[in-house]
Amino acid sequence: MLTRKQRDLLEFIHARVQRDGVPPSFDEMKDALDLRSKSGIHRLITALEERGFIRRLAHRARAVEILKMPEAMEKSGFAPRVIKGDRVDPPRGAMPVTAAAMELPVMGRIAAGTPIEAISEVASHVAVPQQMLRTGRNHYALEVKGDSMIEAGINDGDIVVIEDGAVAQNGDIVVALVEGHEATLKRLRRKAGMIALEAANPAYETRVFREDQVSVQGKLVGLIRSY
Repeated sequence: MLTRKQRDLLEFIHARVQRDGVPPSFDEMKDALDLRSKSGIHRLITALEERGFIRRLAHRARAVEILKMPEAMEKSGFAPRVIKGDRVDPPRGAMPVTAAAMELPVMGRIAAGTPIEAISEVASHVAVPQQMLRTGRNHYALEVKGDSMIEAGINDGDIVVIEDGAVAQNGDIVVALVEGHEATLKRLRRKAGMIALEAANPAYETRVFREDQVSVQGKLVGLIRSY
């Protein structure tokens, strides 16, 4: 038997894995359950692990995997979706880490604010859940610098996962190369031969360019945050 708080936490973790491909942070769990401190979350996580509902994975951020859901929920059609261990071929430029994650190159920093010089050299690597990656497509990662996308949930220091490509739809958050030498992370809008790069922070103005001044280098497909 699970307590109400244990069940609520398990449902919250499951919902976030379904939506984002990674579990929520302990701070997000604390806020979702309206607890005053993270120590209560640690106790609930330990209880769920002891009962066999979750497993903590060593040496990985947000390292919680759902193993099963309460029987009553499974009978009602509620089936857990966890990060599976099925083999997939790694994207070009990526290196396999485990069956549940791939290691992507971090191509330096990307500005979420005033554009910085474009970066094309590998600075490090980061493990990314396979569910973030589209089979057959190339991906890379960038470290965010700046706060212009905070209302889209992208903070300074986050790692964004980018699907490489030059095609993006209106409203996509993209890596945009401005006039061939400045890279920035913004929401893209096209209208009447112009491209607007929109911030998600009212402190920053939308920048508008001719289409020939901007090239899309990829679009956002995931985000990794360390605490």
